Amino acid sequence: MPRRMTVAKIRTSSTSSMGCHDLHFQNSPGQSRTTVFPLQELGLYGLEATLIPVLSFEFLSLPSLSEKLSHPEGFGGLIFTSPRAVEAVKLCLEKDNKTEVWEKSLKEKWNAKSVYVVGNATASLVSKIGLDGEGENCGNAAQLAEYICSRIPMESINVYQTIPHPGIQGSLENYYSKKFVAIGPTTTRALTAKGLPVSCTAEKPTPQALATGLTKALQPQSCC
Repeated sequence: MPRRMTVAKIRTSSTSSMGCHDLHFQNSPGQSRTTVFPLQELGLYGLEATLIPVLSFEFLSLPSLSEKLSHPEGFGGLIFTSPRAVEAVKLCLEKDNKTEVWEKSLKEKWNAKSVYVVGNATASLVSKIGLDGEGENCGNAAQLAEYICSRIPMESINVYQTIPHPGIQGSLENYYSKKFVAIGPTTTRALTAKGLPVSCTAEKPTPQALATGLTKALQPQSCC
């Protein structure tokens, strides 16, 4: 079943000194900020968020991934670029009845190698399947790539794809004239390519960085 991502319609609360404004936060393709992103923290900054589904995800190449997970000796490590990548691993273990062998041997063999993750949310999920990840403070895939560049030989496998949510056009058609804030550079490029003005890009995919960007974007004639 496709997994959904969301956009947050964010506005300042009536008690905020910034006044009443509307803007939208869209998650980056290939990242998962919605199901794990603690939007309630934005309330600490006088911001109120309403979620609008915009993207769906479907998993790909799971048989191939499952086969590779069974042979850690053939690889130098693992790189998890989003929480959905961890979900893909969990699906393989459950679907192919490999949970027991994972706990008994595979997990230990993979932990003897390098395990890299993008962001704290991914790191948290990786730890739940028993792996010790590093690189969570890099913030995004580009920075993580710099972190691990030239350390190990790598093989890439796509395990999901991003597709438009069927209701996104109707949900957003009334808001195109509003401000847009991106959670990362990938989202900024995607929005710009669609002709949507990006008022601000968060420096890191965290509630604090997003709230800081939103605060700046809501200031008169702001640019960040």
